[in-house]
Amino acid sequence: MTATTLEDADRRKAWGFAAPALLWTLAFFVVPFLFMAAMSLWKREGREIVRVWNLDNYARFFSENALLQGLVNSLEITVIVTVLSVLLAYPLAWIIAERVPKRFQRMALILAILPFWTSYVVRSYSWLLVLSKNGVINQMLTGLGLIAEPLEIASTRTATVIGFVHFFVMLLTLTIYSNLIQLSPNYRRAAADLGANAFQTFWHVVLPLTLPGIMTGAFLTFVLCIGDYVTPQILGGNNELVLPQIIMLQLGRRADFPMAAALSIILMLAVTVAYVLCARWLKIERA
Repeated sequence: MTATTLEDADRRKAWGFAAPALLWTLAFFVVPFLFMAAMSLWKREGREIVRVWNLDNYARFFSENALLQGLVNSLEITVIVTVLSVLLAYPLAWIIAERVPKRFQRMALILAILPFWTSYVVRSYSWLLVLSKNGVINQMLTGLGLIAEPLEIASTRTATVIGFVHFFVMLLTLTIYSNLIQLSPNYRRAAADLGANAFQTFWHVVLPLTLPGIMTGAFLTFVLCIGDYVTPQILGGNNELVLPQIIMLQLGRRADFPMAAALSIILMLAVTVAYVLCARWLKIERA
């Protein structure tokens, strides 16, 4: 059997292994996405969806301030949550990887992922109870005499950010921890031999080498946060709508499927831009 024949056989075998995943992706992502993209170019007249190709839905998005503001709110909340989650998760991951004895690290990781064991909806409602006027935080601050009147925390952007950060800090901790434990101690020893102090070693050696883990976790946080409907709906209320809430309003109240499809495409474009930025950054750091 010639080398070409073996190569063709390996190629057919590889396609055979990849075929189920490709078919699944085609059936449950590509086809629905194409249908949604096509529907975004239709329009709703009365109770009918008219299949006339146009860009009216996209023009309406940029002309109506409420719709555009929904995207702005989503991006602002997502960026705040991502930055805060990274800043909180990195020290936690470093402590688990560097300061917790190895025999206790597994237990520390289990404690870190405990929030994942609870329903997402239950966690959001729990935070609503904690942040409400009669919640734990307001009762504690009032009892200590730090405030005279309960703070308005629930049904605000602050409550939404708190709920998101509580969840995503743990996700980022896992991704950053997985990078930290793979670092060889020889990197730090080499930096010390060259005269670097602890901060210089971290800034010039440890941080760049763990950047892929940070960016992976940050991108996952961005994707999950910007597309989330539950947490903003429960904790943020309807005072400051984000784009997923507006999409649900288009579907539930107006039955305007073409407009909802257009808004979903815009949301996917925002995620795509974030992916391109993250991929470019990682490529530069790895070069």
